[in-house]
Amino acid sequence: MAVSLSTLWSAEEIMSNSFVLTMRCPERPGIVHALTSFLVDHQCDITEHQQFDDPESGLLFLRTCFRSDAPDLDLETLRGDFGALAIEYQMTWHLHDSAVRGRVLVMVSKVDHCLNDLLYRWRSGTLAAELVVVVSNHRDLEPMVTAAGLPFVHIPVTNATKTDVEQRLREVVEEYEIDTVVLARYMQILSDPLAKELDGRAINIHHSFLPSFAGAKPYHQAYARGVKLVGATAHYVTADLDEGPIIDQVVAEIDHRHNADDLVRVGRDSECKALARAVTWHAEHRILLNGNRTVIFK
Repeated sequence: MAVSLSTLWSAEEIMSNSFVLTMRCPERPGIVHALTSFLVDHQCDITEHQQFDDPESGLLFLRTCFRSDAPDLDLETLRGDFGALAIEYQMTWHLHDSAVRGRVLVMVSKVDHCLNDLLYRWRSGTLAAELVVVVSNHRDLEPMVTAAGLPFVHIPVTNATKTDVEQRLREVVEEYEIDTVVLARYMQILSDPLAKELDGRAINIHHSFLPSFAGAKPYHQAYARGVKLVGATAHYVTADLDEGPIIDQVVAEIDHRHNADDLVRVGRDSECKALARAVTWHAEHRILLNGNRTVIFK
């Protein structure tokens, strides 16, 4: 069962004592009643509520946005008071201040379309996240990054320096207090230990031909094969290469009139759309993990 109840608030109201709660727990009667009672007791007003009961896992997934005019109510107070209720219902939960935007590190190599799209959405205020630094194993996109006013960190990669490279990346994540790492066509594979460290915090984008057309020039391979669909998949990074929980997929139809360059253009547009939506939904705390699947409250 899926339920959605939303009320629109002005930007000023959203910024004032507004919070987002996400949680999953074993389904049982009384959970929503207990939550709403907790919010009433803390003088909170629900502005958006969505929930999903998964019959296969027996879990309840829930995302609730709420606000309060109580001057002494802050995030830490809410977290402390909510703990007892969470224990009672065996909740895995997170509570966020809506006014705080997640800090994002973007990783790129030489291809610029995904980075350029993220920069545009960030500067226009539609990304719901804060881009703070760009890391690359090449210097090709440094002018684009510096023109946007962001720090550019060049970390060249060789087989001999792979371990040192990932340690440097960890240092950058810590230095810039990064919440989310976005691989915007970063053409290097993260090690299993690093992928596990970034579990649930790293998002990747790739064309949807994998594993059919892996390697160099996948769109040209697809053209030679005569495919009729191209697209892209955005997913969380895991130790299993390109097999993490899927966040979004974009598919576009093509036909005999499209040449190989057309496939590249359509495919890149798909990659930009899927990655931007994934980053935005993640930043807005709309994604909950359900094993190797995702529950997304759009």
